[in-house]
Amino acid sequence: MPFDHQPFLKQLTQRPGIYQMMGEDGAVLYVGKAKNLRKRLASYFRTTGLTPKTAALVSRIANIDVTITQTEIEALLLEQNLIKQNRPPFNILLRDDKSYPYLFLSDRDTYPRLAFHRGSKRQAGRYFGPFPSVQAVRDSLNFLQKTFRVRQCDDNFFRNRSRPCLQYQINRCTAPCVELISEEDYQRDVRHTQMFLEGKNDNLIRELEADMDVAAEALAFERAALLRDQMVALRTIQAEQVVESGSSHIDVVAAMLVGDQCCVHVLYIRQGRILGSRSYYPKVPLAADATEVLTDFLPQFYLRDSGRGDFPREIVVNQALPDSTLLASAISEVAGHRVLLKHRGRSTRAQWVELAERTASQNLNGRIASRKTTQQRLEALQQLLQLAAPPERIECFDISHSSGEDTVASCVVFDSGGALKSDYRRMNIKDVAAGDDYAAMEQALVRRYTRIQKEEGKLPDILLIDGGKGQMRRAVAVLAELGVIDVQVVGVAKGPTRKAGFETLLLSQDGLERELEAQSSALLLIQQIRDEAHRFAITGHRQRRDRKRRTSTLEGIDGVGPKRRKELLRFFGGSQEVVRASVAELMRVPGISRKVAETIYSTLHNE
Repeated sequence: MPFDHQPFLKQLTQRPGIYQMMGEDGAVLYVGKAKNLRKRLASYFRTTGLTPKTAALVSRIANIDVTITQTEIEALLLEQNLIKQNRPPFNILLRDDKSYPYLFLSDRDTYPRLAFHRGSKRQAGRYFGPFPSVQAVRDSLNFLQKTFRVRQCDDNFFRNRSRPCLQYQINRCTAPCVELISEEDYQRDVRHTQMFLEGKNDNLIRELEADMDVAAEALAFERAALLRDQMVALRTIQAEQVVESGSSHIDVVAAMLVGDQCCVHVLYIRQGRILGSRSYYPKVPLAADATEVLTDFLPQFYLRDSGRGDFPREIVVNQALPDSTLLASAISEVAGHRVLLKHRGRSTRAQWVELAERTASQNLNGRIASRKTTQQRLEALQQLLQLAAPPERIECFDISHSSGEDTVASCVVFDSGGALKSDYRRMNIKDVAAGDDYAAMEQALVRRYTRIQKEEGKLPDILLIDGGKGQMRRAVAVLAELGVIDVQVVGVAKGPTRKAGFETLLLSQDGLERELEAQSSALLLIQQIRDEAHRFAITGHRQRRDRKRRTSTLEGIDGVGPKRRKELLRFFGGSQEVVRASVAELMRVPGISRKVAETIYSTLHNE
């Protein structure tokens, strides 16, 4: 089922954060970061200009989860943690056997050097890190180069310069190699760089403010302007380092509720870093509030798996819970150590809670917007088919096979909430001529609606058939024969180009054909359901075909167990030679009597 990006993007925030693109099976396909989530994700759904890799990724997206962060740097750190944790197939993955990268600042040189470092720490100097990725180090180097202009060239290059290099020309270095800056001024820039890397941004800004005032009073306006620019750069990048604060081992859980829709977002903080996050959408009663949701959610989440092994030391929630002491004691017993359960908290914990709440609210709004769009499309379909009310249940059938081999029929179900996967069904089609899609569809419909009538199951308001007039008429005849009434049958016939947007709808109610505009809400819903039925059928067919190809042709023959199969394959060298063998040749195999040989021969030759 293609991801409906338009309502999702419409309500998406423009704040920085990370996004996780999920496939149909819930696995993470790609993790990315964005300075502006809406703009970044909108770029994936352009009609033109996508690379083949990006187009392949977009075609597999079933859902997108976002986590909002304070800054893009936090998004970068969180992105790397999630990539390492999930190893998504569409991300560039760092090998686990490589050490983390560091920033190295030499301290024995007259003009110290700032550089990227990975490996053993043999050189004398300060090492800052570790950083989650090479790109994180490069981003930091780039910022420091523009702000404090400490040299980053290697020592051989530095010692052999007779004139400033290009970095001086573009104002990224003060050219200490040719002594265009005094040793004292250069050491001040090095000290400022070190203060920044140590996280002493507040002290650094105050020192720069004082230096700027002194320079202004001395009428050194160029110097004052340089210090001003450094402060602006620091204030731009400075933020509370929510991702890197402290050494906490905490889960932050926030629940947000709108009507009967709820989202619980969990942040996993280990050693002061957000290692990952996930949103859950539990079904809740209409009268529930966020406190009741957390009261029910937390025991199921923490107590159902006593072998999970990674219990936090502290759980911070966004609602005060009435039985928090009891719940904390139960979790502590299962975890094997004391687990504190707290409401919100202060400072960094309060910011983590706010982060989880914003993300839960964002993801919940996206889910609600998607459901509203589904309801609008159902209303458009109601108008198209002139129904008394929007359809509450739609079923769609499709047939899949490879040149008639291993035919599989699929039935997918949609209701007002979208795909109802618990009601999906697949049927292996038997005893029909290879490639006879009409007979396959008839068998699938008979089996489906006979079972529904026997079990008093739910009948659909609309039955979609992926096919032309012949398929639709066969479906109408089957329903009439079974006595199924009040089900509108709609055939979805592909146009001459067989491209989406050019389908013709065949209506059993009045026998008319309808061609809708490509952007019609009703047509988009029909395409979505039809494509989901097609996907579900193809998946089932491939599984059945692969399972059959992994199975020996000798399996299932009466009187032929594992030992006799082994002797047959050893004697003839392969299953194809067994098929070609006569009864007399089969009898030459040790342990194969005439009766067994005749059974093998007749089974393999369908006699």
